[in-house]
Amino acid sequence: MAGGWSKDGAVQEQIDSTIEDALERARSELPSGESLAYCEECGEAIPQARREAIKGVRLCIACQSERDKQRTAVSGYNRRGSKDSQLR
Repeated sequence: MAGGWSKDGAVQEQIDSTIEDALERARSELPSGESLAYCEECGEAIPQARREAIKGVRLCIACQSERDKQRTAVSGYNRRGSKDSQLR
């Protein structure tokens, strides 16, 4: 059901677009390449199980946890479908 000037399925397209953007962002942040034996932040050894589980891992668990805490939240609002973004 569409309303106003939007076509049928427009809401679902916005939802799909938001999900695709989030997946693309998450995939771009995945490590790649050879895993390091020692953390590039603190120099502590990275356990073999972690290196095998996550290809391309570069940080120990403690440093990765700290980096995750400092990461800024990404807005889940899809600006492409926003009326405000069309007015600017």
